[in-house]
Amino acid sequence: MLSKKLHDAINEQINAELWSAYLYLSMSMDAEIKGYKGVANWFYVQFQEEQDHARIFMNYLNSRDAKVELKMINVVPTEWDSVLSMFRQTLEHEKRVTAMIDNIAAIANEDKDFASINRIAWFIDEQVEEEESARDMIMAAEAVEDNKYGMYMLDKELAARVYTPASPLGTAE
Repeated sequence: MLSKKLHDAINEQINAELWSAYLYLSMSMDAEIKGYKGVANWFYVQFQEEQDHARIFMNYLNSRDAKVELKMINVVPTEWDSVLSMFRQTLEHEKRVTAMIDNIAAIANEDKDFASINRIAWFIDEQVEEEESARDMIMAAEAVEDNKYGMYMLDKELAARVYTPASPLGTAE
């Protein structure tokens, strides 16, 4: 049985993952309307991944006979000044998500809830990848910031990104 503190933190994380999905969908739509179809694709894949993350947490709560409590999703921004500003916000956002994941890990550790510690380990690794990916995108966008051809090429490259379902969902029922 999950402690109330852990249960509440995971439900809060589900809401945060869904908010993240909504944020990345908004970024995708803003990029697309501005003609950056590849950037839009990159953020759409992020949107799908965040939905996966929420589903993994929901599946986990269900597997532990704990109620999933979906809450209202707060409003997200709908417009950015540049592709670079999108990626910078992405990194800052992912850092906040990492802090939330770390908090869940700390609670699970305090509770000596080894099943939860095991599940959250996947998310800890995932957040390292998320932050690294955002930093890489910032570096790429900075490199081409004032170069239209460079931005065109980066946009084309990002169009090739493909969605891959998160590995823990492969074992979901």
